[in-house]
Amino acid sequence: MNDDELRQSLSVLDAYNSQLEAFGQQAQIFRMSLEEALRARETMKAFLSAKEGDEILVPIGASSFVAAKAAGNGKAIVGIGSRVSVEKNLDDAVAFMDETVKDISEALKKTSDNAAEMETNARNLSMAIQQEYQRRQQ
Repeated sequence: MNDDELRQSLSVLDAYNSQLEAFGQQAQIFRMSLEEALRARETMKAFLSAKEGDEILVPIGASSFVAAKAAGNGKAIVGIGSRVSVEKNLDDAVAFMDETVKDISEALKKTSDNAAEMETNARNLSMAIQQEYQRRQQ
């Protein structure tokens, strides 16, 4: 490996490390979104099985809940993206959240797979760079 190739390899390794950091941040966002979607789905299911007037604990974030009484109207307001929300009956809202959970899970898996592949590439390149430095010191 000549000096130019070594510099290029170091630059590529730096790019790999930056990309790995970005994958980590993206995965964290997906995990938080997945947790939020799961909580929303479970809350909707609780309302779906409740009778009018039943008291239900509703998550409000930060592991905190408030008690609420079911109205019995069978409706939910669901965010569908880009800060747009629509009213759906609870069955449709739960189905929508099921799809949302599935989509987020798939995106998280894809991000994790890409990160694992990038990690392997970075590790292999790092080993090659270290071997070149060792060769040069002999």
